[in-house]
Amino acid sequence: MEKKIVIPGEFLSDNSSKAGDGTYVHEGKVYSKFFGLVSERDKIQVVSLSGKYLPSISDIVIGTVVEISYSNWFLDINSPYEGRLNISEFSRRIESGNMMEYLNIGDSVVVMVKEVTPSMKVELTMRNHKLRSITNGRIFEISPSKVPRVIGRSGSMISMLKKETNCDIVVGQNGFVWVTGKEKDIDHVIEGLHIIEKEAHTKGLTDRVSVFLKEDYEDKPVDSTNLEILNELLD
Repeated sequence: MEKKIVIPGEFLSDNSSKAGDGTYVHEGKVYSKFFGLVSERDKIQVVSLSGKYLPSISDIVIGTVVEISYSNWFLDINSPYEGRLNISEFSRRIESGNMMEYLNIGDSVVVMVKEVTPSMKVELTMRNHKLRSITNGRIFEISPSKVPRVIGRSGSMISMLKKETNCDIVVGQNGFVWVTGKEKDIDHVIEGLHIIEKEAHTKGLTDRVSVFLKEDYEDKPVDSTNLEILNELLD
């Protein structure tokens, strides 16, 4: 199958076993989940060219609490659909009356998509040692369609980012990236992410990012414009 642009719901194949990322199966046939670019190797895949994140089971995502009910936290997961984290899926046993002591409105967490119903109700879980509350560092947003490029083939790009900056980095499939480390190192990671997002479609990206990350940024001069603003504030 040559690469071509497809729209959500467009028929792709009669062979349901060919369904890959960015597709869904209905009555044994494969359809596109996104407006994006379709390709086929072992599986048919559609890479989104635009739009919000569409949840899939087992995705690791970063969400922010926007509402709390008697036994549920509702999270913004950068999707048209809210995620629901039931109290029973929290990382430890707690009482409903104490929910806000553990997660309050505005708090962010790393969670997993447990279930997506046909009506697009998104159930989340934190019952895994990799899933946790976010209490430090910074969260940076990229386009969900660029997440595979940030991770790289077999995790090569994200491994390089971590190694060269000494930062811990969690990439959510929904386009949110959580970075912890020293402030200058976090800044360097975010600059690298900007490059990846901007040049994701180009060849030789890994080499260019590698060169950028190896630059000695510890001794870079402070931007003169920012320095002038800082001096004005201190006067």
